[in-house]
Amino acid sequence: MQRGKGKPFLEIFALALNEDYRFPILEVFVFLFILAPFAFVTPGAFFSRGIYEGYSFIIDVYEERITYELASSVLNLSLPVFMILIFKNLAYGFGNDIERGIIQTYLSYPLKRYMLLSAKLLSSLFLSLLILIGTQIPALYLIAPEIISKNISTVLLTYLAGLSPILLISGIILLVTLLLRRGSLSLVFGIVLYFIFSMASSILMFMASTTKSPTILKLLSTFYPSTVLNIYYNAYSGYLAREIWTPTFLEAFGYIGISYLITTVTFAATYIYFCRRFSL
Repeated sequence: MQRGKGKPFLEIFALALNEDYRFPILEVFVFLFILAPFAFVTPGAFFSRGIYEGYSFIIDVYEERITYELASSVLNLSLPVFMILIFKNLAYGFGNDIERGIIQTYLSYPLKRYMLLSAKLLSSLFLSLLILIGTQIPALYLIAPEIISKNISTVLLTYLAGLSPILLISGIILLVTLLLRRGSLSLVFGIVLYFIFSMASSILMFMASTTKSPTILKLLSTFYPSTVLNIYYNAYSGYLAREIWTPTFLEAFGYIGISYLITTVTFAATYIYFCRRFSL
């Protein structure tokens, strides 16, 4: 009896879901993502909100900045937790599937290779994104309903920029996992890569502040578009960088687009390798 069209994809997707989010993994991460907005929000964001509520004209001027600080505070707290989930699913989980021959079994299914990889990514990465965004944005609304509802586009832009380097790292981890074919080695590589990116961003920001070079800030914004949003919204230490570079909204949005273009190229290279070069 032949498998129906689309059934192999759904079968692999269901198996990946069961492996990636078996009890209590899903429940723990959902709890942590929901906890972040209530456990830690920048004190300045709450303080500003309390002051500005009585002055509508001040709200009109600063509410986007308040929204950005509120959303980015919550997201920055959640990113290390999100990366743990990605390390588990992509590096360790997918690497172990290759090592144990599970991927070889999947390759025997009547399914194109790109569909197989898409089923795994849909479970391990994109569902993780949906869980993060789907739990935190409603939580942000509960914290500051009036501000969030009026500036939902700012919240989405904040998450878009903040998740960009994480998605780039995920793409690199996936490609290296296909090359190494070992879950433990891929996990170590992913952790090292994450810290390299973090250290590099700190070093570049320090160099920009000491040399007063807008070029360094622009380079950093290419991979960490949250940098240009910090400057644009004059948030956190962004007011210091504004002395060096004052980007427009279109420039900020453009750097987010460039960062996602780099991420897209990384995932495209991974798909090409898996479809044409990967063998067991």
